[in-house]
Amino acid sequence: MRSYREAMIRFAGMRNLDVWYAKIDAERVQALTAGQLHKRGEKNLARAMAKARTRDSLQAFDKLTETVDGRPRIAADPPLLVPITHLLPDIERSALEREFGGLIERYGRTLASDRRTLLEDYRLADVARKVVGVGSVGTRCWILLLLGRDGQDPLFLQAKEADTSVLAAHVGASQYRNQGERVVSGQRLMQAASDIFLGWERVIGIDGKQRDFYLRQLRDWKGIAMPETMLPEGMRAFGELCGVTLARAHARSGDRIAIAAYLGSGDAFDRALATFAEAYADQNERDHQALVDAVRAGRMPAEELPTT
Repeated sequence: MRSYREAMIRFAGMRNLDVWYAKIDAERVQALTAGQLHKRGEKNLARAMAKARTRDSLQAFDKLTETVDGRPRIAADPPLLVPITHLLPDIERSALEREFGGLIERYGRTLASDRRTLLEDYRLADVARKVVGVGSVGTRCWILLLLGRDGQDPLFLQAKEADTSVLAAHVGASQYRNQGERVVSGQRLMQAASDIFLGWERVIGIDGKQRDFYLRQLRDWKGIAMPETMLPEGMRAFGELCGVTLARAHARSGDRIAIAAYLGSGDAFDRALATFAEAYADQNERDHQALVDAVRAGRMPAEELPTT
């Protein structure tokens, strides 16, 4: 984490506005990694960036929808993706669809006025329940298909449930009454460029319970790094980028001068973090082995999903 410490020290010496406008875009990433990667690594980076640019609502529309009675609908892919028409009988489904329509209208009020105007040009076409990633296990997630000018003008939004932070018990309750707003405010503060449709809302579910959600585009040029395919040089460059990005987020959201002073000029923090990372990786391996053992012994049900 030397890159984090060195970056934080640089940020501590910068003016407030300079910290705010600091960012690492695609061109900057390529410039920073130039000379650090082998040719294969440079090709992999260029390929990953090109792929990310294709991950938008049009790509999701082609992959996730089908035409039913002349209208685009979200295609079923259980258990990962289940359209609302497969979840509820007609009466309950109609009520939930109306609730989602109201959700979009109310959530739009949390957007900047220009983005709210853009959202108003779309109408809700379909809704489906989506299985979330490991970090959100146990929470609800929906994807919403909206259509603009015509049936070939899609916008996919993702509504993810936001629960109370696990840190609240240790650092006190959040200043935000809506947990979705808490998540959105944190992302807007720490990210150099947030999703233009990032917002929040509170809804009453079909079970009568109140839940907070935050919404964003399902895909807006999001890219995924694949550390398992990286050579050591690529892994090092990736780690340095992560360190600088994390330092920038902390410089914007915290007291960058106090953090830099705490880190100091020595490598004590670097070594402590490396020790923690190794211990955490070992714990992950033990936890995963315990899960595998439970599945094999029949104590934990599991279903193998098809690869895509």
